[in-house]
Amino acid sequence: MEGRRVVGREVGALFYPTAPHSCPPRLLAQRQQHSFGLHGVACVGTEAHLSLCSLEFYRANDTTRCPGGAPAVVSCVPGPLYAVSSDQKKQQQSKPQGETRVRLKGGAHPGEGRVEVLKASTWGTVCDRKWDLQAASVVCRELGFGSAREALSGARMGQGMGAIHLSEVQCSGQEPSLWKCPHKNITAEDCSHSQDAGVRCNLPYTGVETKIRLSGGRSPHEGRVEVQIGGLGPLRWGLICGDDWGTLEAMVVCRQLGLGYANHGLQETWYWDSGNTTEVVMSGVRCTGSELSLDQCAHHGTHVACKRTGTRFTAGVICSETASDLLLHSALVQETAYIEDRPLHMLYCAAEENCLARSARSANWPYGHRRLLRFSSQIHNLGRADFRPKAGRHSWVWHECHGHYHSMDIFTHYDILTPNGTKVAEGHKASFCLEDTECQEDVSKRYECANFGEQGITVGCWDLYRHDIDCQWIDITDVKPGNYILQVVINPNFEVAESDFTNNAMKCNCKYDGHRIWVHNCHIGDAFSEEANRRFERYPGQTSNQII
Repeated sequence: MEGRRVVGREVGALFYPTAPHSCPPRLLAQRQQHSFGLHGVACVGTEAHLSLCSLEFYRANDTTRCPGGAPAVVSCVPGPLYAVSSDQKKQQQSKPQGETRVRLKGGAHPGEGRVEVLKASTWGTVCDRKWDLQAASVVCRELGFGSAREALSGARMGQGMGAIHLSEVQCSGQEPSLWKCPHKNITAEDCSHSQDAGVRCNLPYTGVETKIRLSGGRSPHEGRVEVQIGGLGPLRWGLICGDDWGTLEAMVVCRQLGLGYANHGLQETWYWDSGNTTEVVMSGVRCTGSELSLDQCAHHGTHVACKRTGTRFTAGVICSETASDLLLHSALVQETAYIEDRPLHMLYCAAEENCLARSARSANWPYGHRRLLRFSSQIHNLGRADFRPKAGRHSWVWHECHGHYHSMDIFTHYDILTPNGTKVAEGHKASFCLEDTECQEDVSKRYECANFGEQGITVGCWDLYRHDIDCQWIDITDVKPGNYILQVVINPNFEVAESDFTNNAMKCNCKYDGHRIWVHNCHIGDAFSEEANRRFERYPGQTSNQII
């Protein structure tokens, strides 16, 4: 039994003693001719690989092997991520349901990433002290994968931000959850995010990478996307319409091919040779970015409709093994928020940048004022590649009024929302200047906007937009008193590829009485548990810990 369990983990599936099958495996195995290599296997069940079990081999001069016996057989079912049939899904759904208390973040491939655990409704990382393959295997099994292929230390999957919940985790390998393993509750002095633990899990072979390919690129990591089709007829390769193709769709392609993250999703690929493949067989592809393969994304089906025809307007990708990951320092937003009534005669440049509400156009300029909710934004790059504008310097736009170049039209969205999600006020922030304001101790600044310098945010650095600069606000002149949600979204149009877009949004509760505003409970969108997020949405502004 334990040997079967180890095999199931090693191939990246879950082993269940009662897994259903149409033909008993032992009977099926007896019908076939076999060559036996092992006489016996003895496992305790915690091994990550079968080779770690006690093995008894046949000797070369043995004339009879496995007399009166049959081959060892395992029956496995895929974990939740790979359950495709209705029977498999029913079996997964029959298990006790509850929100998972462990997740992986920042990985380029399924089944790998930085380990994060849920404690007191807040996600945090795990310190890599005493982190080993046994503990990593518990994480992989808890998430529905096989055993761990690697236990990663030294923040090899990128650094987290916020709490570090666990340290010195010591598992036997049989625990159902990482929280069941002996561990040490950590203090701020014990560990840093440069020691965040990660895992790479064994995954089942699905063959999805054979259904798609790249062609015409300068390297195996780029090219025009071709998909294999032909259900009842002969298999053939075809192209994908480039209409509305973007970063999220490219992320799925790169993941399916095992090529890491998407660097670019291209709508025109005329500069790549299309070879003998000229037929467009798929259009209207829309992905969320989390799919394992392109056929899981929405598309037009067998009906192909392209706004722009021809092979030059077909989809392409450029993949990369590393990517940036931006994260807003939510506590600083809460600490620096305040209201300012700013005279109109001081807002001409802001009006030119479209940083005021629509009603400002009909104001009695230069008399009167606008009420602004101001706050600072400190944006960290916690990924494994620098965050760089998609557009090159030759296409940056000079804005005379503020005296700077815009390298991205929209870098951040600022919104005031009602509890039901209706937007009542908004702001936007072009990338006035993407640069390294400050960095961690062991990181050097690389980007500076002065003298038409290169723009970007280095890994381990952050860009600070102070509360007292133009457009670092939301115009709330027309907002009525009430309870609201303040939302800030970085890179909202997915213009630049990142390893993780789920942490790009920050939300705060706020209560406005017409004169003052209370801002509290600011957090990154994926920092809370599902239940805590539901409570947040249900009762915005009901409590306060800051008066402005």
